[in-house]
Amino acid sequence: MKKLKMSNLQIVAAGYFLVVLTGTLLLMLPVATVDGADTSLLDALFTAVSASCVTGLVVQDTGTHWTLFGQLVILALIQIGGLGFMTISLSFLMLTRKKIGLRHREVMVESINSSQIGGVVRLTRKILIVTAVVEGIGALLLSLRFVPQYGTAKGLYFGVFHSISAFCNAGFDLMGNYDSIVAYSADPLVNFTLMGLITIGGLGFLVWEDLWQKKWRLHRLRLQSKIVLSASFLLTVGGGLVLLLLEANNLNVGMDSGERILTALFQSCTARTAGFNSVDPAAMTGGSKLVMMTLMFIGGSPGSTAGGIKTTTIVVILMYTLAGIRHERSANIFGRSLGDDELHKAVYVFFVNLLFVLCGTTVICALQNLQLTDVLFEAFSAMGTVGITTGITRDLIPASQLVIIFLMYCGRVGSISFAVALMERKATPPVTMPSERINIG
Repeated sequence: MKKLKMSNLQIVAAGYFLVVLTGTLLLMLPVATVDGADTSLLDALFTAVSASCVTGLVVQDTGTHWTLFGQLVILALIQIGGLGFMTISLSFLMLTRKKIGLRHREVMVESINSSQIGGVVRLTRKILIVTAVVEGIGALLLSLRFVPQYGTAKGLYFGVFHSISAFCNAGFDLMGNYDSIVAYSADPLVNFTLMGLITIGGLGFLVWEDLWQKKWRLHRLRLQSKIVLSASFLLTVGGGLVLLLLEANNLNVGMDSGERILTALFQSCTARTAGFNSVDPAAMTGGSKLVMMTLMFIGGSPGSTAGGIKTTTIVVILMYTLAGIRHERSANIFGRSLGDDELHKAVYVFFVNLLFVLCGTTVICALQNLQLTDVLFEAFSAMGTVGITTGITRDLIPASQLVIIFLMYCGRVGSISFAVALMERKATPPVTMPSERINIG
């Protein structure tokens, strides 16, 4: 890296590329598929990108197309993609007792969206411990349902696989026939366990540490933690309530009140970049699809296993909008004012992600005769690294698949680094262009 003179952001992007390349080559091996046939380069690439970018969109059913070897490769890619390859790299260095240099620490800081380099190694240890504990508890809870159904060995394996997939907000499943967890739509144990894993993974590593240090005293948390927790709660509950109302005369017909609430909450939670679905998204109303796309676009929180533009981004934009409407001089929240740098980063991330989605949608619509709503849904799902689909993923031609691959990669790498790259300190230009006022609005 020193010889190539790569920046920290370039190292992050290159790291994910190498992970994708390795996963693609492994998935192309005959031992990775059930029938022993070679998987095409494009199918292997699509699956590797989807797994390492913790998205969940698939062109081959995970439970029926891939062997145990192939599934374990996918699971490894999910874990690396969820925690970040720098977290895994730093963990390897710690296990082998190798020296962790300043450059490693700098890249790790940008990889997890931290604001300070001090204590990053200690934070990495906490990330690994929390991940192991949470995924382990999730696996045990899910095994309580899967072991009686599939037997001890397969049930435990299903528990581990789906626990890691949920915690990393990946959305890959082994149920077969591309059905996700539709068969468990009324099962509280499976639904609440997955929602818990998705939520914890989507809060972010820095929020975990803040909660731990402040001993769960919410009033003492840092501003970012307060915003993340508040926004996550409002998006999940608010989104669930809207979906409950919109699907009252559609998917909810025939369900009892408990199943209706459970289904709405789960879809609201999983839309924020997890990718599981307990109902058929294609059968949803147009309004519900719009709500799902909004939730997918926002996603999780900074430094988490989730994608999207992040909860802090949308909160900053909303706060500045409200401040402008009220003619206030600054945007305030929880007794603190937001700086202009935060607004610049938020606007940049918002519009770059939205531009990619619109461009990707336009290209796919130009290539194929598909419903605009379905293509837009797919593009939001890919850019937000969500994985929910209305069913068109398998109908995409190679060129359209490459567009989705690009969106998934940018959604994972870009959501981490776009804002940081823009705000990197650069030398002040010696000449500033003259300003001139224009009319806005």
